Amino acid sequence: MMDGGPEAVSRRNLFRGRFRAPQPGWQPVEGIEGGPGDVFWAGWADAQGVFVAGDDGVVMHFDGQGWTREDTPAPVPVHAIWGTGRDDLWAVGWMGLILHRGADGWRHVHGCRVDAQGRYPADAENTPLFDITGMPDGRAWAVGDRGTILHFDGADWRPETSGTRAHLRCVTICPDGRVLAAGGDGTILLRAEDGTWQKQPCPVATNFTAAQPLDDGSVLLAGGRYFAQANGFRGDLVLMDDAGCRKLFDGAGFSRFRDIARYRDAIVTVGDGGQVHMIRGSRIDRVASGTGHDLLGLIGLPSGETVAVGDFGTVLVADGTALSGFAPAVAGAEDAPSWEAMDSGTDRQLWGLWHDGRELYACGEEGTVLCLDRGRWERLAPAGALGLHALARAPDGGLFAAGQLGEIHHFDGQRWRKEFDLHMDVTILSLWSDGAGRYFAAGDEGLILTRTPQGWERMASGTRSALYGLWGKDAEHVLAVGDFGLVLRWNGTRWDEFSAGTEHFLFDVWGRALDDIHVVGLSGTLGHFDGQRWRITPARARNDLLAITGDAGQVVAVGAGGAAMRHDGRRWEADVTGTTAGLRAVASDAAGRFYAAGDGGTILVRQT
Repeated sequence: MMDGGPEAVSRRNLFRGRFRAPQPGWQPVEGIEGGPGDVFWAGWADAQGVFVAGDDGVVMHFDGQGWTREDTPAPVPVHAIWGTGRDDLWAVGWMGLILHRGADGWRHVHGCRVDAQGRYPADAENTPLFDITGMPDGRAWAVGDRGTILHFDGADWRPETSGTRAHLRCVTICPDGRVLAAGGDGTILLRAEDGTWQKQPCPVATNFTAAQPLDDGSVLLAGGRYFAQANGFRGDLVLMDDAGCRKLFDGAGFSRFRDIARYRDAIVTVGDGGQVHMIRGSRIDRVASGTGHDLLGLIGLPSGETVAVGDFGTVLVADGTALSGFAPAVAGAEDAPSWEAMDSGTDRQLWGLWHDGRELYACGEEGTVLCLDRGRWERLAPAGALGLHALARAPDGGLFAAGQLGEIHHFDGQRWRKEFDLHMDVTILSLWSDGAGRYFAAGDEGLILTRTPQGWERMASGTRSALYGLWGKDAEHVLAVGDFGLVLRWNGTRWDEFSAGTEHFLFDVWGRALDDIHVVGLSGTLGHFDGQRWRITPARARNDLLAITGDAGQVVAVGAGGAAMRHDGRRWEADVTGTTAGLRAVASDAAGRFYAAGDGGTILVRQT
């Protein structure tokens, strides 16, 4: 977590609209694939999307809908991207590669020169380049091996004399407008107004890989060096200000740093072994990244968030909402709602919807149960006086309704009777049945119940965390989801934990098969399991997603603030609902219609 331990969240408040998000955690981004090398080095972002670059000339672009691979004339690693806009981007990389992206795409400008035998000769043009930066007027500088510095003056790229043979790995613009380059053996260079480069004294003989200007006019540099006695690299952080250069956090035992950038009101660093550190003032804290892969680059987003990239195609965001700024608008005056409001006949909050191919029911506060009859919602007799969160078909053709205080009521077609009472202040939040007589219920405090011929019995879940949603393929394959990314899996014998790769609360789960399972949760979390691993999708919803269901053709999720998302088999897209009411349940019928229910008796329908 970003700032200490996770914050406790009231489960009761969670389902009454008073949401308090836990601290963000780093999580993988879904839908992006690297080239054969599976290494990402760096990227660039603006208000319209994100570019990520890596080995084999790979440049991936996220446009708010999904990731696509750009067509680049580059067979070698791309190490860095910079530009004044998406139609004026420069990329640099191995073998002196320089690419430019204009309105018509990427073109090759420099480097990657081959000889008659088709090999890259060891000449100046093919000197590897590792970083690039520039000014708003379009002037740019790229740096690389053997002290190479190239300057773009607005028309051409030309070499500048650096005065060093040290390998240069980073270049940035200082707060005073001067250009700074840094690299091996503690090398720090500053560019004077006449275009000459001057070496700065540095007492730390580290190999700098990144530099970040700070608001007070200083520059924070990061890197690392090899220690034979430690049989490995150790990281260094060096601050350069008017007083000179000095090492920070000496003796902390960092792994090698690879990049450094701003993150909201702090500075974030990434490096070897998946290390992530946050720096605020004089304090530095290690942050769990969820990966052991080397993290090689950071991409700052206009929102203040940051994307981290690295080995094995790793792409992480510090918060599930990091990419939501590129999402299509959820609502707008020019957008016609995809959903139509229905008259529910109640102003009570509705927590559950259920359809079994025959009838559609809704349930909510004060024992409210509604049935859709020939297009009209009709109220059944109340099932007790407490709130109801979930419904299921009973074996006799009647209904089960479950909710607060662990009560389960049974409707036989004429009247309700209480079938089970937990006698505890624990709310049942979800019901699931295999349609053949096996039932599961889940809720607060890790509660899981199952119904046997002898009645409802409590099962050992192994957790005290709240469980909000249930879905199963059959009676021996059931999932329950809950707090801080918790997924429990029933294998017919016991419940085991099954990590989804996120620390966001998961509020619901639905699937078509064991290799096609979706989850939704806090801050627009969207996750998918393909039978091998979970992938977390860059959030498109700006609100918490509370419920999910689907049919053979599409998947629909709904949530707070009238949010609705639809997956057409390829990607998630926002739906306009025409309401700001919280939507807490969703169901589909045999005709392909989707229904959503929530606050103030709101019920919506989405036609096919």
